[in-house]
Amino acid sequence: MGRIIAVSNQKGGVGKTSTAVNIAYGLAERGKKVLICDIDAQGNATTGLGIEKSSLKYSVYSVMIDQVPAKDAIVATKFNNLYALPSSIDLAGAEVELVSMPRREKILLNALLKVKDEYDYIFLDCPPAIGLLTINGLAAADGVLIPIQSEYYALEGLTQLMNTVKLVKRALNPNLEIEGVLITMYDKRALISRQIHDEILKYFGDKVFDTVIPRNIRISEAPSHGVPVAVHDKRCRGAVAYEQLVEEYLGRNK
Repeated sequence: MGRIIAVSNQKGGVGKTSTAVNIAYGLAERGKKVLICDIDAQGNATTGLGIEKSSLKYSVYSVMIDQVPAKDAIVATKFNNLYALPSSIDLAGAEVELVSMPRREKILLNALLKVKDEYDYIFLDCPPAIGLLTINGLAAADGVLIPIQSEYYALEGLTQLMNTVKLVKRALNPNLEIEGVLITMYDKRALISRQIHDEILKYFGDKVFDTVIPRNIRISEAPSHGVPVAVHDKRCRGAVAYEQLVEEYLGRNK
């Protein structure tokens, strides 16, 4: 049975989508069958994989709100072994529509359970907010991967996120665990980056990946080309770091 990983941090701009896309691509390159489920209305993971949203018949909105089977909404990307359950602009209104639905926190889980066995890994790109979509992601996940930017405001809101994880674990998903904490946009020359790194290590201990993702322009450029950074420029520091992260992740999950 596949493992479901929610990539989540309610603070935007921390490299959440880049992490979901690039670790999923790296695993797919190593022969794993991987699904990215984009539950962020911005749809950056969808476009970052080169998927044209206007051409889609169904999306994750169709699955969660209209009860379309997930298998009918999943599309193959142009990358081997990598599939997507894409986002759409309709998802922006889903928070309101979910409120009145029965068992609203487990709608995504129930949809994914029907396809979970078909994949080695399912990555959920969660919205940068603590709302019903993120709660659905955490309720469906086996683990939560938390990217944290190595800048001054990085720890802001982290307590709220951890409280939400604890609440979901207690009330909805007792199996939820911290999959790992990833430091992103790291600049080894900057004192603040090193200080934040130390603070995160104190807080999370061995949950923090040894690999750090550097601040790298190629990571920022890749989504506009609809490709992971390793396809955009496999020799750049960002691509090398994500390759190392995938190896470390697989080593942790033998």
